[in-house]
Amino acid sequence: MTETQDEAGAFRALADPTRRQILEDLRDGELAAGEIASRFAISAPSISRHLGVLKGAGLITERRDGNRVLYTLAEDRLATSIGRFLSAVCPEQIVLRHTKWRPGAQSEES
Repeated sequence: MTETQDEAGAFRALADPTRRQILEDLRDGELAAGEIASRFAISAPSISRHLGVLKGAGLITERRDGNRVLYTLAEDRLATSIGRFLSAVCPEQIVLRHTKWRPGAQSEES
């Protein structure tokens, strides 16, 4: 798979608001599939499909713990996919974000 195809898969996965919410829910740490499903008013099979798309795009990882499936945000993969696109489209903004808005970072103006 080429880098462009890889990024396209990530953006297709991000196109759906339910999948974006799943990623937000995972930012604080690992969650079981049932915990994720309980946060939505849609069927468990639908959540399972969304998780499959996110996993296929490499945006989440899964591991088994007994009979539970636990999901984790693949932060590096997400940041790389979005970062590559943003650096190509608006490289100045990437520099500004890195130096001015990163938590704990000193801004260039300081």
